[in-house]
Amino acid sequence: MDDSSLLWDDGALVTIDQRGLPHEARELRLRTVDQVIDAIKVLAIRGAPAIGIAGAFGVVIATAAHTVDGVVDEQAVQAEANRIAAARPTAVNLAWAVERVRARVAQGAEAVLAETLDILAEDGRVNRAAAANAADLVQELCPDRPLRVLTHCNTGRLATSAFGSAIGALRVLSERGALERVLVGETRPLLQGARLTTWELAEARIPHRLTVDSAAAWAMATGQVDCVLVGADRVTANGDVANKIGTYSLALAARHHGIPFLVVAPESTRDPQMTTGREIVVEERAAAEVTGFGGVATAPADTEVFNPAFDVTPGDLVTAVVTERGVVHRSDPSHGTAIADIARELYQRGWMPGTAGNISVRTGETAVVTGSGLAKGELTEHDMVTVRVADSTVVSGRGRKPSAETTIHTAVYRTGSARAVVHIHPPHATALATRSAVRDVVTTIQITDYELIKGLGGSDPAAVAIPVFPNWPDVPRIGADIERYLLDHPDTPPVLFIAGHGITAWGDNLAQARDRAECLEALCELVSRTGSPAAFGARDNILEIGLA
Repeated sequence: MDDSSLLWDDGALVTIDQRGLPHEARELRLRTVDQVIDAIKVLAIRGAPAIGIAGAFGVVIATAAHTVDGVVDEQAVQAEANRIAAARPTAVNLAWAVERVRARVAQGAEAVLAETLDILAEDGRVNRAAAANAADLVQELCPDRPLRVLTHCNTGRLATSAFGSAIGALRVLSERGALERVLVGETRPLLQGARLTTWELAEARIPHRLTVDSAAAWAMATGQVDCVLVGADRVTANGDVANKIGTYSLALAARHHGIPFLVVAPESTRDPQMTTGREIVVEERAAAEVTGFGGVATAPADTEVFNPAFDVTPGDLVTAVVTERGVVHRSDPSHGTAIADIARELYQRGWMPGTAGNISVRTGETAVVTGSGLAKGELTEHDMVTVRVADSTVVSGRGRKPSAETTIHTAVYRTGSARAVVHIHPPHATALATRSAVRDVVTTIQITDYELIKGLGGSDPAAVAIPVFPNWPDVPRIGADIERYLLDHPDTPPVLFIAGHGITAWGDNLAQARDRAECLEALCELVSRTGSPAAFGARDNILEIGLA
C-alpha cells in the first residue's frame, strides 16, 4: 500500500486489515456490501474519515450489484445505503459520506464511484491543510522549543485515507524540526495507540514512547507533556467532541495542568445540526474486548462489562478544534472569569444595577454570555451561557437562560469582526439617548469636537454619528433593527444607544469593549454638563451635538 490506506481496484475496495497490525500487514479486498459493513463493525477499517470513505465505496458496490441492463434498482440501493450508514453510529463521517454519494445513485454506479473518488481525493488535501493549521497553532501556543506531544488512539493515514489528522500535525511539526518526541497512549481496550500509532510513527521516523493510558496524567504532572493532540469522531455545534474512550480524562488532566488540548479533524467530522454532546449516540461494544485479549481470558467468566467505544469531551475543556478551515472552535476558561470580573466592576459603578446589563465574548461560531436574572455584583465564571452566533439558541449553560439582550450581542457578531460586547445602563448616556429619541425611528446623534471621541474607535477622531434605536418590548426586534442598520452602515462606530434602555459597545476584546462604553458615558456626561449646544434637534433624523 502507498500513503493512501483505501484504494479502488477492479470493482473492489482494497485496504489494510488493521486488526493484523503491527505484526501483519494483510490486504483486504471487499467486493460486497456485507463485507464492507463487517469490516467497519469489526474495526478492520476504523477512524471516522476512513469509515466514511469506505461506506461511500460500499454504496458504489451496492449500486453496481443492483443494476440490470443499465437500470438501477434505486429502492434496493438506498436500503443498502441505510444499512451501511448504521454500521457505526457515533462517527458522523460515515453518515455524511453515504448521504453525499447516495444522491448520485439514480445516475448509475459510475457516477457514484466518481463522487466517492472525489471524496477520497479531497480527504488527502483536507488532512494536509488541517494538519498544517494545527501545527501552526501548536507553535503559537508553545513557541521556541522542541515539543513533547501526547496523542491518543490512532489518527494517521490508517484512520483517514492519507496523511492523517492529529498524526498529520505531528508529521508537519517533525518536518519543521519542532517536535522532540511523541508520547503515545496505548488506548485500551483494543490498543489502537500501541498497535497502529506507534507503527505509523516508526514508519515516519518520528521519535516516540508508548505509555499505558493511566500514566498520561502523571506524565503531565511531571512536566513531560507540552501539548495534547487528538482526533475526533464527531464535533457538535458547541464544540463538544466525541472521540475514542479516554479522551475526556486526558482533557480534564490537561486543563488541570494548563496544557493545550487540541482536536484536529476534517470539516466533515463537524455536525452543526447537533447542538451538544448530550445528543451523541455513544456506541457500546462487546464484553469480550474487555474480558480478554488476543484470545486469552483476563477476567472471570460472566463478568459484567461497561465498554463504551467513545466518550464526549465538553467543548469548554477543548483549547481549540482545528480543521482545514483553521480554528473553528476555541475555548478559553478565562472568558467566564474575565466576564464576571468586568461585570462586578461595572456593577460597582452603578452601570449594571441589580440584574441589568450583560457581557459576552465570541468563541468562534458561538458566544459566551452572562446568564439571565443574575445579580451582576455576585456573578461568577459559572454563571455563563453559550449560544450560537447564527441564531442565538442555547448550546450549553447548566440549565441557565442567556441574558434577554443576547440577540443584540449576536447581531453585532454577525455583522462584523467583534470579539466582545458590553451592554450596560449608565445614566448620562441613557438619558441623552432617551431625550433625543424619535418614536419608532432609528435616529443618529452627531457629537463633535470632544477629545474623548477618539476613544470610541470610529474613523473620524473629531466627530462621531451614533445611532439611537427604539426600545421595543420585543428584544429580538431590537436585535433585528441593529443587524439591518449595521449591514447598511458598515462604517458605524462600535457603539450605539437604545432609547430609554442603555448603550452597547464592542471591540476586539473585553477590555476594548468596556473602554469604549466608558468613553461613551463620559462623553455624554460632558455633553450634559456643558449644556445644550447651538444645534440640538431633529433634522433628517440626525441630532447634532457640539461645542457652541
